[in-house]
Amino acid sequence: MKNSGKPSSKKPKIIPRAAHTVSRNDISGSALKVLYRLHKSGYQAFLVGGCVRDALLGLHPKDFDIATNATPEEVRSLFSNCRLIGRRFRLAHIRFGREIIETATFRAAAIHKDDDVAHDDEGRILRDNVYGTIDEDVWRRDFTCNALYYNIADFSIWDFTDGVKDIERRRLVLIGDPVQRLREDPVRMLRAVRFAAKLDFTIDDSVVAAMHKNVGLLTNVPAARLFDEFMKLFQSGHAEKTFDLLREHGLFAEMFPATDQELNEDDTFVEFVKAALQNSDRRVAAGKSVTPMFLLGVFLWAPIKRIAAIRRSEEKMSEAQSLSLAAYEISSEQQRRIAIPRRFTVPMREMLALQPRFQTMRGRRAMNLLEHRRFRAAYDFMMLLSDVGKVDEEIADFWTEAQTLSVDDRAERFQIDAKPRARRRRRRRRRPSKSGSRA
Repeated sequence: MKNSGKPSSKKPKIIPRAAHTVSRNDISGSALKVLYRLHKSGYQAFLVGGCVRDALLGLHPKDFDIATNATPEEVRSLFSNCRLIGRRFRLAHIRFGREIIETATFRAAAIHKDDDVAHDDEGRILRDNVYGTIDEDVWRRDFTCNALYYNIADFSIWDFTDGVKDIERRRLVLIGDPVQRLREDPVRMLRAVRFAAKLDFTIDDSVVAAMHKNVGLLTNVPAARLFDEFMKLFQSGHAEKTFDLLREHGLFAEMFPATDQELNEDDTFVEFVKAALQNSDRRVAAGKSVTPMFLLGVFLWAPIKRIAAIRRSEEKMSEAQSLSLAAYEISSEQQRRIAIPRRFTVPMREMLALQPRFQTMRGRRAMNLLEHRRFRAAYDFMMLLSDVGKVDEEIADFWTEAQTLSVDDRAERFQIDAKPRARRRRRRRRRPSKSGSRA
């Protein structure tokens, strides 16, 4: 699929190197290797998408996607470190250590009955492996700001859709008919919110109108894919603004229906969720780790508390037991919308079930809570509840101080008499066995 010299049906605006701010210093060395090898082998090779957009905005691109007229098989023949993935779209992943450079072949619209393409009843694309040229590929992109091509041949930028102008206006505009584009891939609604929050862009009115008409299409998206989108939405440092935009456009209710119902009925729960999101954003900004387990627990806390109270009214059980049972029920129900891996749901349930134990501040069992493997997450969760008045400040201060004490001082703090326990242990060791020998 080498350069054919076929003229483009749509001529791009070509911005020469001297007229834009994208530099090779902004580009990963691995991505440059792929671009140069494709170019030297006679193929077209362009950086495309968010990396070009972010470079123009003066941000530091992290992910580098490449578009080319080489087929996936031709790309694989050039790189021994390449593997082909994907059913919906066939892609080449070229690995350099931990870094993966994703390389896609230019795509075109399906116009023949034997083209490798499939849609569901709502119009969502299930499979799309129709290859084309760059001027056809651009119309398959989602937003104009993501449809800019950086040409490694002369370091120019090719702009087919006035994407540079929309970046200057800080506006998110869908390429083509907004309703059709959202029907093809409803996840584009979530992407619009994510980009608006991350880049401080305004979503174009035509896109907003199409989103409000098609929010229900998110239920057609595979639950596993929605979990991937959840991670991108809430783990990148713009969680609070993302949350506000999702609720504004009715998208959060499609992802977390039980949570949205509680948010509409309880302002304190809204305050709690917002406090957690702000905390998450601060951690990301400080370079600290964040886990989806914690935020999922925050989102599901009010629905879980409601179900736990019902279970306790139905049969006798402790608050911790009812929370654990309710957490299992609610997380199982939530899986229908977002496929949350077990490695997150299990620790989330443990974290929530520990909350009642913070009410007890005396005795050995209370002191042992400090050694529980989920203590730190449960403590952080409790502190957020304290911030919104759901846990007494006295309790929050007690557990904050308890962590700073030595082992000996903890016994005094928790009012534990260690000596009688030690004497009982010695008496048990001296007690003779039934055979007459020492146990």
